Amino acid sequence: MDATVSPSVSAGTPVPPLPSDRVNNAADISVIVIYFVVVMAVGVWAMLSTNRGTVGGFFLAGRSMVWWPIGASLFASNIGSGQLVGLAGTGAASGIAIGGFEWNALVLVVVLGWVFVPIYIRAGVVTMPEYLRKRFGGKRIQIYLSLLSLIIYIFTKISADIFSGAMFIQLALGINLYLAIIILLLITGLYTITGGLAAVIYTDTLQTLIMVVGCFILTGIAFSEVGGYNAFMEKYMKAIPSKISEGNFTAPSECYTPRADSFHLFRDPITGDLPWPGLTFGLAVLALWYWCTDQVIVQRCLSGKNMSHVKAGCILCGYVKLLPMFLIVMPGMISRILYTDKVACVLPSECEAQCGIRVGCTNIAFPTLVVELMPNGLRGLMLSVMMASLMSSLTSIFNSSSTLFTMDVYTKIRKKASERELMIAGRLFILILIGISIAWVPVVQSAQSGQLFDYIQSITSYLGPPIGAVFLLAIFWKRVNEPGAFWGLVVGLLIGLSRMITEFAYGTGSCVEPSNCPTIICGVHYLYFAIILFVVSVIIISVVSLLTKPIPDVHLYRLCWSLRNSKEERIDLDAGDEKEVPDNPEDKLEIDAEVPQENKSCLRKTYDMFCGLDQQQGPKLTKEEEAALKMKLTDTSEDPLWRDIVNINGIILLAVAVFCHAYFA
Repeated sequence: MDATVSPSVSAGTPVPPLPSDRVNNAADISVIVIYFVVVMAVGVWAMLSTNRGTVGGFFLAGRSMVWWPIGASLFASNIGSGQLVGLAGTGAASGIAIGGFEWNALVLVVVLGWVFVPIYIRAGVVTMPEYLRKRFGGKRIQIYLSLLSLIIYIFTKISADIFSGAMFIQLALGINLYLAIIILLLITGLYTITGGLAAVIYTDTLQTLIMVVGCFILTGIAFSEVGGYNAFMEKYMKAIPSKISEGNFTAPSECYTPRADSFHLFRDPITGDLPWPGLTFGLAVLALWYWCTDQVIVQRCLSGKNMSHVKAGCILCGYVKLLPMFLIVMPGMISRILYTDKVACVLPSECEAQCGIRVGCTNIAFPTLVVELMPNGLRGLMLSVMMASLMSSLTSIFNSSSTLFTMDVYTKIRKKASERELMIAGRLFILILIGISIAWVPVVQSAQSGQLFDYIQSITSYLGPPIGAVFLLAIFWKRVNEPGAFWGLVVGLLIGLSRMITEFAYGTGSCVEPSNCPTIICGVHYLYFAIILFVVSVIIISVVSLLTKPIPDVHLYRLCWSLRNSKEERIDLDAGDEKEVPDNPEDKLEIDAEVPQENKSCLRKTYDMFCGLDQQQGPKLTKEEEAALKMKLTDTSEDPLWRDIVNINGIILLAVAVFCHAYFA
């Protein structure tokens, strides 16, 4: 065994890889219990104090967030347990290049705050499908984007988060992975019922603070354990597992030897595992889709008090995004040094013995480091933060998925569905989502040589670029119309699905057991594929738009960049459709009148309160209130002093991004 391997880790340890008594101490258990009690209490307080039933109270509270919770929530929404497991795992496998995925965001958060959010705010929208419907008219793009968002949520966010969260529980408690998944979903259900989602931005802020502090402590302990940064660089290049042969089979050296370019951010465009053109341009395509058009991210910015707070929140998120390279990727690499035979195993039989996955065990790099190195109490705090941030992201995804399905899909099938029917349909759909996601977990385990982050990014590369292309052209080229956008999305999806389905049908394999997928399909790196798919989508959108009728400017005021400052009144393209199916307020008043609250028992009131069925029709806004609300929700003006301050900080952030890329290139 290599001299750098921790003596506490021996080869051939059966599953579970860690003894279950790691958190079986009073300090860890107390911290975990206290943490969850506090989170539950915040959730209950938010549920009871939020005026959910008043229309005026709900809408007039919009755009009230200040910069620091926005920035912290943007970061927490992006860095969940899936990111922690994935970044550290890929770092353990191939070095620092994966940190470029985090630093790329430094540029895109500036694009988000300075370019995209002002357009969304001036358009007066709160969801991304709503923006596309206003921009292009019709319903098919809105329904399409909702369905595609659900597919992406299932195959990336939900599956990866469930898998990584269950892995934390498995390593900490020493239980079966699927039993851990069941426990995780039960706790998540309880967390959802208590209303924790109502305070998601502030709980995200708390979790970000504790997560960063905890990761700083873990990183300090890890670097101390290996003897400092220089020793870390030297020992990583020597972290080779002791078992590289079995019977007559010997693994190829490239499968277990650290890459020669492990400490280079930019790698060879042909032979590199993360080629620099892909990391620069392909990743920009994925980041455009994720940071500038994803509902979860954009929604945080739309809650900002004013544009200066939105921009400052984006800057704060950008600066915090500098940290994962040092607090997640490098600790993952240290995990390979300390637990070489476990984290860097190469033989399928050995990997299966160490972590239960034949293609590799790099995904356990970060959880192993937390459970092995953190002292009692701090270990419990880190585990509880990981679990709580995971549950927060899961509840957000479940909620937004349910909303997308019920409001954009189910209402088109059942046009006269009652409110109770919609809420029941939404809850049943969440159960279906969970079922599909659990069934997909084995694919997540074995995909992309067992590297979770590469799996997430590859799926995104197959499904995200057409969406990014449509939003980019919709904002910057007013000539783009509905047929162009629709066919660009459809053809782009078909191309992406053909690659994704083929790849997973053959299996992504590993270095020792490579996939049989044809090179012409799977031989193109997923980041290069993202560039190709983006370009094809742009061409299709442009050609079809030029061959069909343009949209008159009267429908585009404040919906695209060239008309963003227009003062003229805009006529919505779907205004006629809305008039065809009027929303009868008298019916709503009659429904509300038929359910008098005083006739309900205490048990029924409690049930309705926890399930969100106690909503009442709020008082109708006066014309003055409506005008004030509309002006507030679409106002992008800034105080000149603060505008200059955030603009200067934005330039500094971009300069920092360039420096970091150049230094580690």
